[in-house]
Amino acid sequence: MRPEKSRVYTVQYRRKRSSRTDYRRRISLLKSGKDRLVIRRSLKSMVAQIVRYEPQGDKVIVTATTNDLKKYGLKTSGGNVPVAYLVGLLAGKKAIKQGIKFAVADIGLHPSTKGSRVYAVIKGAIDAGLKVPVSEEILPSKEKIEGTLVDSYAKMLEEKKVTGPFSEYQKNSIKPGEIKKYFESIKNKITGGS
Repeated sequence: MRPEKSRVYTVQYRRKRSSRTDYRRRISLLKSGKDRLVIRRSLKSMVAQIVRYEPQGDKVIVTATTNDLKKYGLKTSGGNVPVAYLVGLLAGKKAIKQGIKFAVADIGLHPSTKGSRVYAVIKGAIDAGLKVPVSEEILPSKEKIEGTLVDSYAKMLEEKKVTGPFSEYQKNSIKPGEIKKYFESIKNKITGGS
């Protein structure tokens, strides 16, 4: 006669069941004892936070979002690399003001893709003066960050008389060819012209 199989089943944590937290990655980040640069994205927005672990729970010290960029003149949605970079730059500036000089990147469950918006946020934080350990090769190129690629694509569509993809820019009187200048003006307001 074969012994019966055990019917004991351990229920996973709710956030793991709903695929919202990778607890193995989280514990490895917490063991470092360093502040975390937590980056979360959606289709049209970015959020960057400096979070410190405390036994009572995580404490958010600094937050920067695409909505915060509206104070600096952002009129369009935040679903591209230049806006992600500006969110990181703003988060980095706020962190430096709070006396935070070092953070480890916490990208959560987002895939680690070279040159993505997640890494644009990290590049922005680094340019603001925050030290974040990351390989230079995985960060987006200067052309991508400055909006040069967006600009050239918008010009090409305008020449072909294609409407639609950049309608939000056109509604806000931002012409193809001026997109790089538009992002540069927001960057200068964040950095104070430096």
